[in-house]
Amino acid sequence: MKQLKTLSLGLFVLCLLLSSNLLAQKRDIYELKTYHITSPEQEQMLDSYLEKAFIPAAHRNGVAKVGVFKPIASQPDAGQKVYVFIPFKSLDEFEAFEGKLLKDQTFLKDGEAYINAAFDKPPYKRIETAILRGMSEHPKFAPSKLTNDKKDRVYELRSYEGPTERLYRQKVKMFNSGEMDIFERLNCSPIFYAETIAGANMPNLMYMTTHENMEVRNEHWKQFGADPAWAAMKDLEEYKNTVSRNDTRLLYPTNYSDL
Repeated sequence: MKQLKTLSLGLFVLCLLLSSNLLAQKRDIYELKTYHITSPEQEQMLDSYLEKAFIPAAHRNGVAKVGVFKPIASQPDAGQKVYVFIPFKSLDEFEAFEGKLLKDQTFLKDGEAYINAAFDKPPYKRIETAILRGMSEHPKFAPSKLTNDKKDRVYELRSYEGPTERLYRQKVKMFNSGEMDIFERLNCSPIFYAETIAGANMPNLMYMTTHENMEVRNEHWKQFGADPAWAAMKDLEEYKNTVSRNDTRLLYPTNYSDL
């Protein structure tokens, strides 16, 4: 009888572990690549590669949507960066993706100019990469709910850095406990909310919201600041001093972006 109880307990614990693992796997994994470019020629080569080779290959190899964004004209880094957002269902899918591309003969042919670019004519200056995991209360990415022309929209990419890991985790808790709900209520059409698991500015979380235009974006932030739920949260002791740096990027989607 004692052995049966021990066995039953072991099976129960195993089921809990498997259940927790399955729940964890339900949170998307995102790769956010920032291409730093220095000339219109690099931008043109990169656009051609992403539109004609990379995105079609991503679709063929299990990635349904790829977002490509650039700084709006008023930003100081306009013409200098291209952001590529690639969502995966799991870390395993992310790890297998590059190998699939390298076996995709159509991709290798369509992307030949980029892939085999000369050392003195590279398609970018450098690539900066962050690996993210969807937040527990917003585990999946979603296309914007907006219906206006994409060229008129403002896509807002934010990174909130924490002064310590503990305080960073408190900011994540704040998002999961109601901050994301405010964005949803204000129709900010989020693309993703995520925790950074590998990147240059850790500890930090990142998220992207969308707005019909700059005027609407500014109004959304005005409404956010006056929202009763935000007023109730922002001065709670557990959420004080959780952000040491707010990095905000105002972007627009390219005409070939899926998002």
